[in-house]
Amino acid sequence: MNLRSKLPHVGTTIFTVMTNRARELGAINLAQGFPDFDSPELLKELLARSVASGHNQYAPMIGEGALREQIANKLGASYGRTPDPEAEITITLGATEAIFSAVSALVHPGDDVILFDPSYDSYAPAVILAGGRPVHVPLQPPHFRIDWQQVRARVTPRLRLVMINSPHNPTGSILSAGDLQQLADLLRPTDAMVLSDEVYEHMVYDGAKHASVVGHAELYARSVVCFSFGKTMHATGWRVGYAVAPPELTRELRRVHQFNTFSIATPLQLAIAEFLRLEPQHSNELAAFYQRKRDLFLRQLQGSRFRWIPSEGTYFQLLDFSDLSDATDAEFADRVLREAGVASIPVSPFYQSPPTLGVVRFCFAKKDSTLIEAAERLRKL
Repeated sequence: MNLRSKLPHVGTTIFTVMTNRARELGAINLAQGFPDFDSPELLKELLARSVASGHNQYAPMIGEGALREQIANKLGASYGRTPDPEAEITITLGATEAIFSAVSALVHPGDDVILFDPSYDSYAPAVILAGGRPVHVPLQPPHFRIDWQQVRARVTPRLRLVMINSPHNPTGSILSAGDLQQLADLLRPTDAMVLSDEVYEHMVYDGAKHASVVGHAELYARSVVCFSFGKTMHATGWRVGYAVAPPELTRELRRVHQFNTFSIATPLQLAIAEFLRLEPQHSNELAAFYQRKRDLFLRQLQGSRFRWIPSEGTYFQLLDFSDLSDATDAEFADRVLREAGVASIPVSPFYQSPPTLGVVRFCFAKKDSTLIEAAERLRKL
């Protein structure tokens, strides 16, 4: 059999590798981005109630109407735009499916797609499978900002899509309203579109506000914006996300979505919809909830040889180990796992051409006791 891989350079994700090794070694897993605490009790009760009430058959392809209505209300309250639930909101199998379906729908063979490295590991494979060409633009450490002059130099007639992610995984940086305006100015003479990954929208710290493409009228007109309830509901295993886009782009996304996952679990959607109706303040409490965990983790690391810039968003913190070792980030992550029993994520796998990086990523979406124990182990390095 002459099998030719469409993704010959793609192996097992770094998340799976590090999580498996953490499990094998009995290490504290601050690598993969999932909480070790549970979802809200009310949300679990609503799910049980939804299943018991017989809501166990296919949901509509575009998603349950009750959930789309609640999403529209939430976006209106957060960003000043209330999308049409029928024509602009699609429930997806997590944000990853939203991203994959959007790329598949919008990118044609030979199209250029700008990615900002370090970029989440599903972006480039989605582009390649669609026949597009990833164009990698490095973010500028240590704050991992976009160099807009570099972006401008990569705008050609082949440019089809720009993929942005804020708050940013893995670096924890955020885009400002000024960044969105720079992007709008840059794309105005072109037909290029935007895919904005905003799954950590409510995890922005130190008084900053999330700058969403949903709230930027000019950009929204050419964008698909992706969100995740897995992140906001502490329920990553539920795999419920959604895509928001103007009607013309939504129609294209749904043409792929209907033959990809078709529909998402009915009782999960109805439970989330009812939770949003009963607890509309939940999302607004997440920034304070996770900032406290970030600050606890960093306080516990005082006296160690790590250095850091506090994460601006997400539930990830980069730690600079340059004073500890001249190893690569992958080598140092392996050392931390073996010697300290704490799993982290190196940042270099998120680059096409990684620079020399002296940072690794830790997840602070954990119980306080987990963070305290992990920090104690890290201080001993």
